[in-house]
Amino acid sequence: MIYLDNAATTKTAPEVVDAMLPYFSEYYGNASTIYGLGSESKKAITNAREIIAGSLGAKPEEIYFTAGGSESDNWALKATAEAYASKGKHIITTKIEHHAVLHTCEYLEKQGYEVTYLNVDRDGVIDLEELKSAIRPDTILISIMFANNEIGTIEPVREIGEIARERGVLFHTDAVQAFGQTPINVDELHIDMLSASGHKLNGPKGIGFLYIRTGVKIRSFVHGGAQERSRRAGTENVPGIVGLGAAVERAVSTMGPRTQKERDLRDYLIGRVEREIPYCWLNGHREKRLPNNANFSFLYIEGESMLIMLDMKGICASSGSACTSGSLDPSHVLLAIGLKHEEAHGSLRLTLSEETTREELDFVVEELKKIVERLRQMSPLYEDFLKNQKADG
Repeated sequence: MIYLDNAATTKTAPEVVDAMLPYFSEYYGNASTIYGLGSESKKAITNAREIIAGSLGAKPEEIYFTAGGSESDNWALKATAEAYASKGKHIITTKIEHHAVLHTCEYLEKQGYEVTYLNVDRDGVIDLEELKSAIRPDTILISIMFANNEIGTIEPVREIGEIARERGVLFHTDAVQAFGQTPINVDELHIDMLSASGHKLNGPKGIGFLYIRTGVKIRSFVHGGAQERSRRAGTENVPGIVGLGAAVERAVSTMGPRTQKERDLRDYLIGRVEREIPYCWLNGHREKRLPNNANFSFLYIEGESMLIMLDMKGICASSGSACTSGSLDPSHVLLAIGLKHEEAHGSLRLTLSEETTREELDFVVEELKKIVERLRQMSPLYEDFLKNQKADG
């Protein structure tokens, strides 16, 4: 099997699993208890919190554990909206956010809030002048992702943070894809809230965190107990928190060489696909993109068929098309960057890991060439396109 869907989830690293195991059956005490067994769990949570805070240049008390990125996004938007409603009910986001943000914004609109959805250019980058123009006296929150999960484009986060700080507006960023892949310092980037998830950086599923800057007036999201300094009730997922801490420690210590290797292989993959497969292009910014992300559109191809045929060759990938999730609608991200519906349906996202090899990518490209050719031979649109090309030339 060749796994090239690391943006969807990553393999839990062996050292992360090893760190977690004792907290299932040896140190299994509830961290809220006062006896020794519970104290071991509490120490482990404190250690993980310190590791994560250190990776962001934050304080440990600014890190709140959640069940993952979607919960963190929901918390940041809903609780901020509630806490700052007396100041205003206007929120700014973009058209290419993860659905955890977009669907939360839709929910808030039904509650009487107004949301401005910023456009992006062909590379998926927002216009900072449009952002400035969108800010109003009643704007309470700007929520813009650090890097896009589909096309890999990294947004100008520092500039966004500076604009938000100057205008007195809170800035939340969904960093689920970026955290562990690029250095992040919340003070330098003027970030007030940040969402991240363990399973995107070789940690376990079902665990994440929300960074909340000291002084941000955000309400509790889950009620019922005093955990997480009374802001997020529920018995702590100690093994998950330990695993997240271990994964973050690993990601930070290996970031330089790991991401350079991914970047080199990504560029090699992009170069081969662009040279050897006609009528295709790269989606997302060519330079300002995540080190492991390559997203292509192939004309006269249906993404779901391509995925099935790749899977038959043992290659795990994903499509820009949402067909595989039961919807016939194309990716909202690809439509937002200006692709036509038929172009968006023919997209393929390949996301690498440190374990990816050049030999694997060579195999993928060779198989992809055959698959694209075969699918185009079955396409009446491609047949018409070739006829028109012959007539014109």
